Amino acid sequence: MTFWTWNITLSFLISVAFTGVLIPQILLISFRKELFDKPDARKIHQGVVPRLGGIAFMPVIVFTIGLLLGVSLLLGRSEIHDGLDREVLEFSLGLCSIILLYLVGMADDLIGVQYRAKFMVQIICAVFLVASGVWIDNLYGIFGIHELPRFIAWPLTVFVVVFIINAINLIDGIDGLASGLSGVALMFYGFVFISIGRYMHAMLAFVTLGALVSFFYYNVFGNAEKHKKIFMGDTGSLTIGIILSFLCVSLLHAGSSASGAHLQVRAIVFAFVPLIVPCFDVVRVVIHRGRNHAPLFLPDKNHIHHKLLRAGIPQRRAMMLILLSSVVLVAGNVLLCRVVNVNVLLLVDVVLWTSANMLLSRFIRKKESGVNS
Repeated sequence: MTFWTWNITLSFLISVAFTGVLIPQILLISFRKELFDKPDARKIHQGVVPRLGGIAFMPVIVFTIGLLLGVSLLLGRSEIHDGLDREVLEFSLGLCSIILLYLVGMADDLIGVQYRAKFMVQIICAVFLVASGVWIDNLYGIFGIHELPRFIAWPLTVFVVVFIINAINLIDGIDGLASGLSGVALMFYGFVFISIGRYMHAMLAFVTLGALVSFFYYNVFGNAEKHKKIFMGDTGSLTIGIILSFLCVSLLHAGSSASGAHLQVRAIVFAFVPLIVPCFDVVRVVIHRGRNHAPLFLPDKNHIHHKLLRAGIPQRRAMMLILLSSVVLVAGNVLLCRVVNVNVLLLVDVVLWTSANMLLSRFIRKKESGVNS
Protein backbone atom coordinates (compact mmCIF):
# COMPACT_ATOMS: atom_id res chain seq x y z
CA MET A 1 0.00 0.00 0.00
CA THR A 2 2.79 2.44 0.87
CA PHE A 3 4.56 1.73 -2.44
CA TRP A 4 1.45 2.54 -4.46
CA THR A 5 0.70 5.62 -2.36
CA TRP A 6 4.13 7.02 -3.16
CA ASN A 7 3.82 6.11 -6.84
CA ILE A 8 0.40 7.72 -7.18
CA THR A 9 1.52 10.86 -5.32
CA LEU A 10 4.62 11.15 -7.49
CA SER A 11 2.59 10.64 -10.65
CA PHE A 12 0.37 13.57 -9.68
CA LEU A 13 3.28 15.88 -8.84
CA ILE A 14 5.30 15.00 -11.96
CA SER A 15 2.22 15.53 -14.11
CA VAL A 16 1.58 18.97 -12.58
CA ALA A 17 5.20 20.01 -13.15
CA PHE A 18 5.51 18.55 -16.66
CA THR A 19 2.27 20.16 -17.86
CA GLY A 20 3.31 23.44 -16.27
CA VAL A 21 6.49 23.37 -18.37
CA LEU A 22 4.80 22.20 -21.57
CA ILE A 23 1.90 24.65 -21.77
CA PRO A 24 4.08 27.81 -22.05
CA GLN A 25 5.89 26.15 -24.97
CA ILE A 26 2.54 25.39 -26.62
CA LEU A 27 1.52 29.01 -26.09
CA LEU A 28 4.75 30.21 -27.69
CA ILE A 29 4.32 28.01 -30.77
CA SER A 30 0.61 28.91 -31.05
CA PHE A 31 1.33 32.63 -31.23
CA ARG A 32 4.26 32.21 -33.60
CA LYS A 33 2.17 30.10 -35.98
CA GLU A 34 -1.05 32.10 -35.31
CA LEU A 35 -3.03 29.06 -34.13
CA PHE A 36 -5.86 30.88 -32.38
CA ASP A 37 -9.45 30.32 -31.34
CA LYS A 38 -11.05 33.49 -32.71
CA PRO A 39 -14.25 34.94 -31.17
CA ASP A 40 -17.57 34.49 -32.95
CA ALA A 41 -21.29 34.82 -32.19
CA ARG A 42 -21.40 31.60 -30.16
CA LYS A 43 -18.19 32.06 -28.16
CA ILE A 44 -17.95 34.34 -25.14
CA HIS A 45 -14.23 35.07 -24.93
CA GLN A 46 -12.67 38.29 -26.19
CA GLY A 47 -9.51 38.44 -28.26
CA VAL A 48 -7.50 35.60 -29.76
CA VAL A 49 -6.68 32.66 -27.49
CA PRO A 50 -4.81 29.46 -28.47
CA ARG A 51 -6.93 26.31 -28.17
CA LEU A 52 -4.17 23.73 -28.16
CA GLY A 53 -3.76 23.23 -24.40
CA GLY A 54 -5.04 19.68 -24.70
CA ILE A 55 -1.99 18.74 -26.76
CA ALA A 56 -0.08 18.55 -23.46
CA PHE A 57 -2.38 15.97 -21.87
CA MET A 58 -1.63 12.68 -23.60
CA PRO A 59 2.20 13.02 -23.73
CA VAL A 60 2.28 14.01 -20.05
CA ILE A 61 0.04 11.12 -19.01
CA VAL A 62 1.90 8.47 -21.01
CA PHE A 63 5.37 9.79 -20.06
CA THR A 64 4.60 10.02 -16.34
CA ILE A 65 3.03 6.58 -16.04
CA GLY A 66 5.73 5.01 -18.22
CA LEU A 67 8.50 6.68 -16.20
CA LEU A 68 7.21 5.54 -12.82
CA LEU A 69 6.41 2.01 -13.98
CA GLY A 70 9.84 1.70 -15.60
CA VAL A 71 11.68 2.95 -12.53
CA SER A 72 9.64 0.64 -10.31
CA LEU A 73 10.51 -2.34 -12.53
CA LEU A 74 14.20 -1.38 -12.47
CA LEU A 75 14.02 -1.34 -8.68
CA GLY A 76 12.52 -4.82 -8.71
CA ARG A 77 9.19 -3.95 -7.13
CA SER A 78 6.99 -7.03 -7.52
CA GLU A 79 3.81 -5.00 -6.90
CA ILE A 80 4.09 -3.58 -10.41
CA HIS A 81 4.03 -7.06 -11.95
CA ASP A 82 0.81 -7.89 -10.11
CA GLY A 83 -0.91 -4.72 -11.32
CA LEU A 84 0.29 -5.05 -14.92
CA ASP A 85 -0.52 -8.75 -15.23
CA ARG A 86 -4.09 -8.18 -14.07
CA GLU A 87 -4.87 -5.13 -16.20
CA VAL A 88 -2.52 -5.27 -19.21
CA LEU A 89 -5.25 -5.94 -21.82
CA GLU A 90 -7.54 -3.29 -20.36
CA PHE A 91 -4.83 -0.62 -20.36
CA SER A 92 -3.37 -1.61 -23.74
CA LEU A 93 -6.62 -1.15 -25.64
CA GLY A 94 -7.54 1.77 -23.41
CA LEU A 95 -4.32 3.49 -24.48
CA CYS A 96 -5.20 2.84 -28.13
CA SER A 97 -8.52 4.62 -27.58
CA ILE A 98 -6.85 7.58 -25.88
CA ILE A 99 -4.26 8.00 -28.64
CA LEU A 100 -6.87 7.70 -31.40
CA LEU A 101 -9.16 10.36 -29.94
CA TYR A 102 -6.18 12.55 -29.09
CA LEU A 103 -5.12 12.55 -32.75
CA VAL A 104 -8.66 13.24 -33.98
CA GLY A 105 -8.99 16.10 -31.50
CA MET A 106 -5.69 17.58 -32.65
CA ALA A 107 -6.79 17.38 -36.30
CA ASP A 108 -10.07 19.08 -35.38
CA ASP A 109 -8.29 21.90 -33.55
CA LEU A 110 -5.84 22.48 -36.39
CA ILE A 111 -7.85 21.96 -39.59
CA GLY A 112 -11.37 20.91 -38.53
CA VAL A 113 -13.05 17.50 -38.61
CA GLN A 114 -16.71 16.83 -39.42
CA TYR A 115 -18.79 15.76 -36.44
CA ARG A 116 -19.81 12.54 -38.23
CA ALA A 117 -16.17 11.50 -38.52
CA LYS A 118 -15.53 12.30 -34.85
CA PHE A 119 -18.62 10.36 -33.90
CA MET A 120 -17.45 7.28 -35.81
CA VAL A 121 -14.01 7.42 -34.18
CA GLN A 122 -15.66 7.67 -30.77
CA ILE A 123 -17.61 4.49 -31.52
CA ILE A 124 -14.40 2.72 -32.55
CA CYS A 125 -12.72 3.79 -29.31
CA ALA A 126 -15.69 2.53 -27.31
CA VAL A 127 -15.47 -0.81 -29.12
CA PHE A 128 -11.78 -1.01 -28.10
CA LEU A 129 -12.82 -0.68 -24.45
CA VAL A 130 -15.43 -3.40 -24.83
CA ALA A 131 -12.86 -5.63 -26.56
CA SER A 132 -10.54 -5.19 -23.57
CA GLY A 133 -13.09 -7.01 -21.42
CA VAL A 134 -14.57 -3.96 -19.72
CA TRP A 135 -18.27 -3.40 -20.24
CA ILE A 136 -21.43 -2.60 -18.29
CA ASP A 137 -22.68 -6.07 -17.38
CA ASN A 138 -25.00 -5.08 -14.53
CA LEU A 139 -27.27 -2.14 -13.70
CA TYR A 140 -27.56 -3.16 -10.05
CA GLY A 141 -31.29 -2.59 -9.78
CA ILE A 142 -31.77 0.61 -11.80
CA PHE A 143 -35.26 0.36 -13.32
CA GLY A 144 -35.33 -3.12 -11.77
CA ILE A 145 -32.57 -4.35 -14.11
CA HIS A 146 -29.62 -6.37 -12.81
CA GLU A 147 -27.38 -8.64 -14.91
CA LEU A 148 -27.29 -7.92 -18.64
CA PRO A 149 -26.67 -10.36 -21.50
CA ARG A 150 -23.71 -9.50 -23.69
CA PHE A 151 -25.80 -8.60 -26.75
CA ILE A 152 -27.28 -5.77 -24.63
CA ALA A 153 -24.23 -4.99 -22.46
CA TRP A 154 -21.86 -4.37 -25.37
CA PRO A 155 -23.94 -1.80 -27.33
CA LEU A 156 -25.00 -0.18 -24.04
CA THR A 157 -21.35 0.28 -23.09
CA VAL A 158 -20.55 1.79 -26.49
CA PHE A 159 -23.46 4.21 -26.07
CA VAL A 160 -22.40 5.22 -22.55
CA VAL A 161 -18.77 5.78 -23.56
CA VAL A 162 -19.74 7.94 -26.56
CA PHE A 163 -22.25 9.81 -24.39
CA ILE A 164 -19.68 10.66 -21.71
CA ILE A 165 -17.09 11.77 -24.29
CA ASN A 166 -19.59 14.18 -25.83
CA ALA A 167 -20.82 15.37 -22.44
CA ILE A 168 -17.31 16.51 -21.53
CA ASN A 169 -16.81 18.02 -24.97
CA LEU A 170 -20.06 20.00 -24.83
CA ILE A 171 -19.64 21.29 -21.26
CA ASP A 172 -16.37 22.99 -22.29
CA GLY A 173 -17.97 26.40 -22.73
CA ILE A 174 -16.46 28.75 -20.15
CA ASP A 175 -13.05 29.01 -18.52
CA GLY A 176 -12.28 26.23 -16.05
CA LEU A 177 -15.61 24.41 -16.35
CA ALA A 178 -14.67 21.25 -18.24
CA SER A 179 -11.31 20.95 -16.46
CA GLY A 180 -12.89 21.72 -13.08
CA LEU A 181 -15.72 19.21 -13.41
CA SER A 182 -13.32 16.61 -14.80
CA GLY A 183 -10.91 17.31 -11.94
CA VAL A 184 -13.65 16.68 -9.36
CA ALA A 185 -14.52 13.39 -11.08
CA LEU A 186 -10.88 12.29 -11.42
CA MET A 187 -10.10 12.97 -7.77
CA PHE A 188 -13.18 11.00 -6.71
CA TYR A 189 -12.37 8.10 -9.02
CA GLY A 190 -8.76 8.08 -7.84
CA PHE A 191 -9.66 7.66 -4.18
CA VAL A 192 -12.35 5.06 -4.95
CA PHE A 193 -9.91 2.96 -7.00
CA ILE A 194 -7.34 3.19 -4.20
CA SER A 195 -9.95 1.96 -1.73
CA ILE A 196 -10.72 -1.14 -3.84
CA GLY A 197 -7.08 -1.91 -4.64
CA ARG A 198 -7.11 -0.94 -8.34
CA TYR A 199 -3.92 1.11 -8.14
CA MET A 200 -3.19 1.35 -11.87
CA HIS A 201 -6.60 2.98 -12.39
CA ALA A 202 -5.94 5.28 -9.46
CA MET A 203 -2.59 6.30 -10.99
CA LEU A 204 -4.29 7.10 -14.30
CA ALA A 205 -6.89 9.21 -12.50
CA PHE A 206 -4.34 11.22 -10.50
CA VAL A 207 -1.84 11.70 -13.34
CA THR A 208 -4.68 13.08 -15.49
CA LEU A 209 -5.77 15.27 -12.58
CA GLY A 210 -2.23 16.63 -12.35
CA ALA A 211 -2.30 17.65 -16.02
CA LEU A 212 -5.63 19.41 -15.48
CA VAL A 213 -4.38 21.32 -12.43
CA SER A 214 -1.68 23.11 -14.43
CA PHE A 215 -4.02 23.64 -17.38
CA PHE A 216 -6.71 25.06 -15.06
CA TYR A 217 -4.27 27.75 -13.88
CA TYR A 218 -3.51 28.96 -17.41
CA ASN A 219 -7.12 28.62 -18.57
CA VAL A 220 -8.74 30.48 -15.67
CA PHE A 221 -6.06 32.86 -14.40
CA GLY A 222 -3.99 33.36 -17.56
CA ASN A 223 -3.99 36.84 -19.09
CA ALA A 224 -4.95 36.79 -22.77
CA GLU A 225 -3.32 40.18 -23.40
CA LYS A 226 -0.01 38.82 -22.11
CA HIS A 227 -0.35 35.62 -24.18
CA LYS A 228 -0.73 33.47 -21.04
CA LYS A 229 -4.26 32.15 -21.57
CA ILE A 230 -5.11 28.88 -23.34
CA PHE A 231 -8.08 26.61 -24.05
CA MET A 232 -7.98 22.81 -24.07
CA GLY A 233 -9.74 22.51 -27.42
CA ASP A 234 -11.18 19.27 -28.75
CA THR A 235 -7.80 17.61 -28.23
CA GLY A 236 -8.18 18.09 -24.51
CA SER A 237 -11.91 17.50 -24.11
CA LEU A 238 -11.90 14.30 -26.19
CA THR A 239 -8.82 12.96 -24.37
CA ILE A 240 -10.29 13.70 -20.95
CA GLY A 241 -13.67 12.36 -22.06
CA ILE A 242 -12.32 8.95 -23.08
CA ILE A 243 -10.26 8.69 -19.87
CA LEU A 244 -13.29 9.48 -17.72
CA SER A 245 -15.47 7.01 -19.60
CA PHE A 246 -12.75 4.36 -19.24
CA LEU A 247 -12.57 4.93 -15.47
CA CYS A 248 -16.36 5.04 -15.15
CA VAL A 249 -16.98 1.77 -16.97
CA SER A 250 -13.99 0.10 -15.26
CA LEU A 251 -15.37 1.03 -11.85
CA LEU A 252 -18.82 -0.19 -12.79
CA HIS A 253 -17.37 -3.45 -14.11
CA ALA A 254 -15.35 -3.90 -10.92
CA GLY A 255 -18.56 -3.66 -8.92
CA SER A 256 -19.77 -6.96 -10.34
CA SER A 257 -17.01 -8.74 -8.40
CA ALA A 258 -17.82 -6.96 -5.14
CA SER A 259 -19.23 -9.10 -2.36
CA GLY A 260 -22.68 -8.07 -1.25
CA ALA A 261 -25.56 -6.31 -3.01
CA HIS A 262 -24.95 -3.13 -0.98
CA LEU A 263 -21.43 -2.73 -2.32
CA GLN A 264 -22.61 -3.41 -5.86
CA VAL A 265 -25.25 -0.68 -5.67
CA ARG A 266 -22.61 1.73 -4.41
CA ALA A 267 -20.49 0.84 -7.46
CA ILE A 268 -23.02 2.22 -9.94
CA VAL A 269 -23.53 5.35 -7.84
CA PHE A 270 -19.78 5.89 -7.52
CA ALA A 271 -19.31 5.31 -11.26
CA PHE A 272 -21.85 7.82 -12.55
CA VAL A 273 -22.39 10.49 -9.90
CA PRO A 274 -19.08 12.34 -10.58
CA LEU A 275 -20.30 12.90 -14.16
CA ILE A 276 -23.86 13.85 -13.27
CA VAL A 277 -23.61 17.56 -14.14
CA PRO A 278 -22.23 17.25 -17.70
CA CYS A 279 -24.42 14.21 -18.44
CA PHE A 280 -27.63 15.79 -17.16
CA ASP A 281 -26.80 18.98 -19.04
CA VAL A 282 -26.44 17.08 -22.33
CA VAL A 283 -29.78 15.32 -21.80
CA ARG A 284 -31.53 18.63 -21.12
CA VAL A 285 -29.93 20.30 -24.17
CA VAL A 286 -30.83 17.38 -26.47
CA ILE A 287 -34.45 17.48 -25.25
CA HIS A 288 -34.53 21.25 -25.80
CA ARG A 289 -33.15 20.91 -29.34
CA GLY A 290 -35.59 18.10 -30.13
CA ARG A 291 -38.60 20.15 -29.00
CA ASN A 292 -37.44 23.10 -31.11
CA HIS A 293 -36.55 20.90 -34.12
CA ALA A 294 -32.95 22.14 -33.98
CA PRO A 295 -29.98 20.05 -35.22
CA LEU A 296 -28.81 17.78 -32.39
CA PHE A 297 -25.12 17.97 -33.20
CA LEU A 298 -24.66 21.67 -33.95
CA PRO A 299 -23.46 23.90 -31.07
CA ASP A 300 -25.72 26.45 -29.44
CA LYS A 301 -25.92 28.56 -26.27
CA ASN A 302 -28.43 26.57 -24.21
CA HIS A 303 -26.08 24.81 -21.80
CA ILE A 304 -26.24 25.43 -18.06
CA HIS A 305 -23.25 27.78 -18.12
CA HIS A 306 -24.86 29.87 -20.87
CA LYS A 307 -28.03 30.15 -18.79
CA LEU A 308 -26.07 31.32 -15.75
CA LEU A 309 -24.36 33.96 -17.88
CA ARG A 310 -27.73 35.13 -19.23
CA ALA A 311 -28.90 35.39 -15.63
CA GLY A 312 -26.18 37.99 -15.07
CA ILE A 313 -23.71 35.82 -13.16
CA PRO A 314 -20.06 36.56 -14.06
CA GLN A 315 -18.19 33.81 -15.90
CA ARG A 316 -15.83 32.81 -13.10
CA ARG A 317 -18.60 32.84 -10.51
CA ALA A 318 -20.79 30.72 -12.78
CA MET A 319 -17.95 28.21 -13.12
CA MET A 320 -17.47 28.04 -9.35
CA LEU A 321 -21.22 27.65 -8.80
CA ILE A 322 -21.41 24.68 -11.18
CA LEU A 323 -18.33 23.06 -9.61
CA LEU A 324 -19.85 23.52 -6.15
CA SER A 325 -23.09 21.95 -7.38
CA SER A 326 -21.12 18.95 -8.65
CA VAL A 327 -19.31 18.52 -5.33
CA VAL A 328 -22.60 18.75 -3.39
CA LEU A 329 -24.29 16.22 -5.67
CA VAL A 330 -21.37 13.80 -5.37
CA ALA A 331 -21.28 14.10 -1.57
CA GLY A 332 -25.05 13.83 -1.24
CA ASN A 333 -25.35 10.77 -3.47
CA VAL A 334 -22.42 8.99 -1.82
CA LEU A 335 -23.90 9.51 1.62
CA LEU A 336 -27.51 8.68 0.68
CA CYS A 337 -26.75 5.57 -1.39
CA ARG A 338 -26.16 3.73 1.88
CA VAL A 339 -29.77 4.17 2.97
CA VAL A 340 -31.78 5.17 -0.13
CA ASN A 341 -32.84 2.95 -3.02
CA VAL A 342 -30.82 3.68 -6.16
CA ASN A 343 -33.97 4.41 -8.22
CA VAL A 344 -35.23 6.88 -5.62
CA LEU A 345 -31.79 8.49 -5.58
CA LEU A 346 -31.85 8.86 -9.39
CA LEU A 347 -35.33 10.36 -9.24
CA VAL A 348 -34.22 12.89 -6.60
CA ASP A 349 -31.25 13.89 -8.76
CA VAL A 350 -33.47 14.38 -11.82
CA VAL A 351 -36.03 16.40 -9.85
CA LEU A 352 -33.35 18.62 -8.33
CA TRP A 353 -31.67 19.25 -11.67
CA THR A 354 -34.95 19.90 -13.49
CA SER A 355 -36.24 22.20 -10.75
CA ALA A 356 -33.02 24.20 -10.67
CA ASN A 357 -33.13 24.67 -14.46
CA MET A 358 -36.80 25.65 -14.41
CA LEU A 359 -36.21 28.26 -11.70
CA LEU A 360 -33.19 29.58 -13.58
CA SER A 361 -35.16 29.80 -16.84
CA ARG A 362 -37.99 31.63 -15.08
CA PHE A 363 -35.52 34.11 -13.59
CA ILE A 364 -33.94 34.72 -17.01
CA ARG A 365 -37.34 35.34 -18.63
CA LYS A 366 -38.28 37.87 -15.94
CA LYS A 367 -34.91 39.55 -16.20
CA GLU A 368 -34.99 39.80 -20.00
CA SER A 369 -38.64 40.89 -20.13
CA GLY A 370 -37.83 43.62 -17.59
CA VAL A 371 -34.94 44.85 -19.72
CA ASN A 372 -37.03 44.83 -22.93
CA SER A 373 -39.89 46.70 -21.29
